[in-house]
Order: sequence, then C-alpha cells, then structure tokens
Amino acid sequence: MSAAVDQAREELKAAIARLADGDQSALEFIYQATSAKLFGICLRILGDRDDAEDALQDVYISLWRSARRYDPERASPISWLATFARNRAIDRLRSLNSGSAQMTRASAPVDDAIDIRDTAPLADALLETQESDAKVHRCIAKLEDRQRAAIRTAFFNGATYAEMAETQNVPLGTMKSWVRRGLAKLKKCLET
Repeated sequence: MSAAVDQAREELKAAIARLADGDQSALEFIYQATSAKLFGICLRILGDRDDAEDALQDVYISLWRSARRYDPERASPISWLATFARNRAIDRLRSLNSGSAQMTRASAPVDDAIDIRDTAPLADALLETQESDAKVHRCIAKLEDRQRAAIRTAFFNGATYAEMAETQNVPLGTMKSWVRRGLAKLKKCLET
C-alpha cells in the first residue's frame, strides 16, 4: 500500500476522532473524502438517485451522532463508513417497500458499487497533488526575482519570450537565458 493511501487513511481516522470531539469542520473533510464512494453504494442498492442522496444524508447524520463508536482497531474508516451506507440504503429500501409483499426495486450486491465511476479524484490523489503543487511553489519562491517573474509569466500566464522581453525592455536572448537558468534551478530543487 502506498504512503499516500496510508496518509489518507490516517487523516480520515483523525477526522472521525475530531468529529467525535464535536469538531464540525471534520464532517466536511470526511464528506469530501468519502461521499462519492458512499453515494455509489447507496445508488447501487436503491437504484434511484434521489433515494440514494437521501440515504447518503442519513449516513452523515448517523456518523455525526455515532462517531465516538468508531474503533480503528476493528475496521478501516472507509469500511466502517461503507457499512453505514449499506445499512442506511437497505433501511431506506425496506421503508420504501414496506407494505408490499415483494420488493419492486432491484438491488445489486454492495460489491458492485465499485463499478460506479467517480469523476472526482481520490483523496490520496488530491493529497499528492497538493503536496506536489506546494513543492513547486516553494521551489519557484527560491528563484531570483527576475527568473521567478519570467517563469510565472511564461508558464502561468502563457506569455511568449518575445512578449516578456518587450515588457521587461530586455533583449530576447536575455529573457530566454533568465527562463532557461530559472528552469534549471527549478528542476534541481524539485529533484531534492
């Protein structure tokens, strides 16, 4: 298992612990990290987006009320939350079908929820991207002012060397040298 996945799991465990202590902001973090997967489970069981959204809301209400019961020794945070989602979806399905002799909605096993494509990046991928972005910005901050300004203008604003040379009132070759030297320093910084 990668270090990023381990880190994401630990952050989720910590967020559940903070939620258990009454930290409302922890619930937002947990939601962002888990809602796509849990919604997939609810949708697979219920077969209806509106019902799945209602079940998902019930999951987070239940989590708010029972975060103290989470035991990281017994289950990973996502497994524990997936169980919440499965149970809430099944409860909702039963309540929707109560009174009828047979269930009218088809449900699939919870393992089939994996097949639902989530377009949002996984929490561990987001963490890796944030770390990478932070490192790039730290390395850019270490460059000389003129190199930093030239690289930011070229790569973040899309300016050409000729446009930057004209704006800075320097020869085109000088501007190219600033960018080339800055990129060399940036590469060295990023490799460490």
